[in-house]
Amino acid sequence: MKTKPNSTKKVSVVTLGCSKNLVDSENIVTQLRHGDWNAEHEDQEDADVVIINTCGFIETAKQESIDTIIQFSKAKSEGLIENLFVTGCLSERYRKELANEIPEVDAWYGTLELPGLLEKFNIDFKHELIGERQTSTPKHFAYLKIAEGCSRACAFCAIPMMRGSHISRTIESLVEEAHKLASYGVKELILISQELTYYGLDLYKERALPKLIEALDQIEGIEWIRLHYAYPGKFPMPVFEAMAGAKHVCKYLDIPLQHVSDSILKRMKRHTKKTEVYRVIEQARAKVPGIAIRTTFLVGFPGETEADFQELLDFIVEMEFERVGVFQYSHEEGTSGYLLDDDVPAEVKVERSNRLMEVQRKISEKKNRALIGRTLKVLFDRKEGEYFVGRTEYDSPEVDNEVLVLAENNFARIGDFAQVMISDATEYDLFGDIIV
Repeated sequence: MKTKPNSTKKVSVVTLGCSKNLVDSENIVTQLRHGDWNAEHEDQEDADVVIINTCGFIETAKQESIDTIIQFSKAKSEGLIENLFVTGCLSERYRKELANEIPEVDAWYGTLELPGLLEKFNIDFKHELIGERQTSTPKHFAYLKIAEGCSRACAFCAIPMMRGSHISRTIESLVEEAHKLASYGVKELILISQELTYYGLDLYKERALPKLIEALDQIEGIEWIRLHYAYPGKFPMPVFEAMAGAKHVCKYLDIPLQHVSDSILKRMKRHTKKTEVYRVIEQARAKVPGIAIRTTFLVGFPGETEADFQELLDFIVEMEFERVGVFQYSHEEGTSGYLLDDDVPAEVKVERSNRLMEVQRKISEKKNRALIGRTLKVLFDRKEGEYFVGRTEYDSPEVDNEVLVLAENNFARIGDFAQVMISDATEYDLFGDIIV
C-alpha cells in the first residue's frame, strides 16, 4: 500500500448476496473505521482500495461475484484503484482456482477470516466492535445475525462448505448489540441466521430461540422484531408461544419449505415430511392468529417429476401463503445433489418457476385486495418519486409487499410509523392514505 495516512485513503466495501453477507460487510467497515481508515459501504467513487464480499450460493450468484471481481481487477490494472481484496463465500469455496485466473487480486479471504483481512490494513481485530457495527441499511432497521454457519447437509446447498457448522452467539451478546442498535435509532430488528430454529443447541443444549425472543422483546426502542429463515424440521413449537406472548414480535415468519413431495424432500435430505410441514403451518396459524408466512420453494431438483411439481402447486393453492419466492435448482459441485443426474431440463425449470409464481400472484392479489378498507400500522422506509414507501409488520424489506402513499396528499417521516387506511391494492403493492 502507498504511504499516505490511513485516514485519507478511501476503502470501499462491495457486498453481494444475502443479508448475512451484509452484516459481515458492516462489521468490516466498522473495524476499518476504528483503525483510522476512511471506509464506506458501496460508495466506490475515488476509492483507493476495494474489498468485495462475494456470494457463492448458486450459479447466478457466483457469476455475479466473478463479474464484479473482473470489473475491479480491470480498474486496478488501469491504475484506478491501488489494492483489491476478495472475501466471502465464493472466495472461501474457490480461492485457489480464482487466484490463478485473476492475479490482480491482492489477497483472498474466506468467510471467517476477517482478522487476516484486517492485518493487510495493519489493524488488530477488535471483538468488542461487533456490537457497534456501522449499519448500511436505513437507520430505523437492522439485521441481527444470531448465529454463523449451518449444521444441516441439504443436498442442494453448499452453505455448510462455505460457512462451516452452526455457531450460536450468546443471548447476552445479542441483547447487548440490540441495545446499542436501539440507541442508534433502530426500531426494527430482523433476526437472521442460516437456520434460526437451531439457535442455542450448540451453546445451551436446547433450542433457545424462545428465550432470545423474550429477552429482545424487553429492549426499549425496538418496536418490531422479525424472524427470518426458520427450518421446518423438528420445529420448536414454543417459538409460536413466544411470538404470541411478545409485545414487539411481528406476526411474520420466514420458513423456507423448499418442497412438499415426500420423495423430493427425501432426495433433498431435508429430514422432514409433508405431514410435518402441514403440522408446522397449522400450528403457526393457530397459535399466532393473523400470522403472515413467507416461504421459498426449489423447483427442478433432480428427479422432480411433473406429478411432484403438481403436488407442490396443489399445496400452495391449499395453504395460500402470504409471501412466496422460488429458486430454480442449481447443480452445485461438492453437494450430495451433485452426485445425482441433473435431469430436469433448464427450460422446464424456468417453466415450472413461472407457473408457480403465477399461482402465487393470484393468491397474493386476492389477499391484498381483502385488505382494502383496513387501517394498518406502516413503517416508512423511503420516498420514491411521488410516493412515500413503507411496510406493514407482514412485510420484510426488499423481498415483500410495500405500502405506497401519495406525497401530494400525505406526509410521512422516514423511519417513523403511521396508521394507513388501505384504499387500493395490486398483487404486490398496497395503496392508501395516512390517518391523522
